[in-house]
Amino acid sequence: MLFDLDGVLTPTAEVHRRAWALLFQEYFAKVGAGPYTEADYFDHIDGKPRYDGVRDELAARGIVLPEGDPSDGPDAETVCGLGNRKNLEFNRVLAEEGVAPYPGSIEFLDAVDASGIRSAVVSSSANAVDVLNAAGLADRFVTVVDGKVARAQNLAGKPSPATYEYAAHVLGTDAAHAVVVEDATSGVAAGRAGGFIVVGVDRGTGRDALLREGADVVVEDLAELVETWKSITPTQTA
Repeated sequence: MLFDLDGVLTPTAEVHRRAWALLFQEYFAKVGAGPYTEADYFDHIDGKPRYDGVRDELAARGIVLPEGDPSDGPDAETVCGLGNRKNLEFNRVLAEEGVAPYPGSIEFLDAVDASGIRSAVVSSSANAVDVLNAAGLADRFVTVVDGKVARAQNLAGKPSPATYEYAAHVLGTDAAHAVVVEDATSGVAAGRAGGFIVVGVDRGTGRDALLREGADVVVEDLAELVETWKSITPTQTA
């Protein structure tokens, strides 16, 4: 079982949305671009690696900045600089408010664990381990494939299936025997591109959008799947 993190296991997607909004509301006002809206997040940012989100959102406004380097400070006028500025805001909110996992997601994860199926977290965020620790979930998964692992292994970010394929390999399985659980269209598209079974979780993206990108089923909360999961008692699915 391959879980996205933000918006699937924990409500940190809301923290990400707030951090992105603060970044681009300020930046677009500074450069005289059109106002940032929540639709921008779902259309250009959600589920993608941080710098890809910056680049794609800027491109939607016809703005091109130098790429810069991941070591750029948060005041640098580069793609990496803006991404690092957003990350500072995310970490500030996480430290101040903490995070609790979705109860329905824990209920479903418990059912998966009880069936003997091994799980991984596959997140575009470089903060995934910190979020899992804050949520008390760090010991629930065989591996965490996050933004840091993706860079180290030279894996393309979502909507490429590369990170999901890598996680499946670590679990000793393949796409035909694994389930991807995602709340973002880019993540659903990644699962579909890799040939995985895909469960979409609608936390605001919209049922139709998730189905359009290739979700096999869409739920509003993973608790909806607990009884179904128990009834099929899978033996080889990851």
